[in-house]
Amino acid sequence: MGFTIGGLRRTSRRSPVGTAVAEYTGLWGWDVMPGASARRAPGQARPGCSCGSADCGAPGAHPLDPGLVIPAGTPLERALAAWSDAATHWPGATVLLPTGAAFDVIEVAAAAGRLALPRLERMGLPLGPVALAPHGRAWFLVAPGAAAALPELLYRTGWDGASLDLRGLGPGGHITAPPSDHGGRGAVRWLRAPDLETAAAPPQARLLLGTLAYVCHRAAQVASGG
Repeated sequence: MGFTIGGLRRTSRRSPVGTAVAEYTGLWGWDVMPGASARRAPGQARPGCSCGSADCGAPGAHPLDPGLVIPAGTPLERALAAWSDAATHWPGATVLLPTGAAFDVIEVAAAAGRLALPRLERMGLPLGPVALAPHGRAWFLVAPGAAAALPELLYRTGWDGASLDLRGLGPGGHITAPPSDHGGRGAVRWLRAPDLETAAAPPQARLLLGTLAYVCHRAAQVASGG
């Protein structure tokens, strides 16, 4: 890792976003990308995007430059300087975490994620970080390869024929990282924060998928009155 926890605490005078970037790259071993921010003009029904495109498909929720990455393991001061440069070039830039390298993501509805998390904890299953996004989604960080293997994993657990509000994010994907705003809806936050163990070795998706699929299925039944 790029620096110590004590070294990070001594940078408390830094902005919360800059400190988070240094934490993600230096402590948790994750790449970071600068993302677009949402901008809402007076009287505007739908937020615009800092990318400047009038027909942006994901305002405030996409990378500004897919080729610009602050890599995992970047030393503290270099990570802070790199983010400062990005924020100067793109004021209000959000923090994005690419998926597919250090981790993949299993995404479910926020309500299902809230129900699944204590159930998984009671079962004693290994858990990684879990984030809650303000657009009603929960992101379970799991070992890389989960997104590509998801159809096979659902088949093996008997959920391949069910209509589930569940998807995998792998190579080429990303999530918005706390404490950044997502799409102008509010800040992303951790339901289960990363630590040195879970960030470096998130769980295999197969260990969580049965419970996540069951909770998603039950949520759909309740919503339909079943």
